[in-house]
Amino acid sequence: MKIAFVGGTGPEGIGLAMRMARAGHSIAIGSRSTERGEEGAAKVREVVPAAAASGGDNLTVVAGADVVFLTFPYSGQQTTLAALGSALDGKVVCNVAAPLEFKQGVGAVALSVEGNSALQEAIAQLPGARIVSAFQNLSAEELQQLDHPIEADVLVCGRDAEAKEIVIGLANQIEGVRGIDAGGPSQSRYVEMLTSLLINLNRKHKTQTAIRIVGI
Repeated sequence: MKIAFVGGTGPEGIGLAMRMARAGHSIAIGSRSTERGEEGAAKVREVVPAAAASGGDNLTVVAGADVVFLTFPYSGQQTTLAALGSALDGKVVCNVAAPLEFKQGVGAVALSVEGNSALQEAIAQLPGARIVSAFQNLSAEELQQLDHPIEADVLVCGRDAEAKEIVIGLANQIEGVRGIDAGGPSQSRYVEMLTSLLINLNRKHKTQTAIRIVGI
């Protein structure tokens, strides 16, 4: 499978790309500049020498991709999706954005967004794409430690059942991770908000936390 990472040069994008490359997928790292995308791909090949990894600008890497991961901060979502426009039509898109901000003395704070969730806003902005949300709660640091499994569940939200199954399948290819169908787009709000809680727990306890759902 060919997987593109829009805004893929950040820690979360690089970590997910490393894991997908290790699972045998062809990956393409996108950025606003071709040079930064190529630098991101080089980082992946450094850690996964056999990786089929390329880099380029965001528009270039989504061309021909089977799945597109949106791994940029929520603050850039509207602008980035507007620039991509119809290039994402018909594609399975996984939004990893979690709306949050950092406040001094408080830590990470989940933001209330106009569209209820980052996923719902993305769906409204690009109705031709098959957008789901997932992976907001996985630690970028843990993702990049390829020799260690990640004991975590990945909650996948969206209204496209087939797209959700594809992303769940990708989550299951990360050692220790289990993908779970968490329901429709409105549920993404609660998954996104969990990210700020986990960040604050990590800071308080000096660790890398994750979530597990029991009983399923």
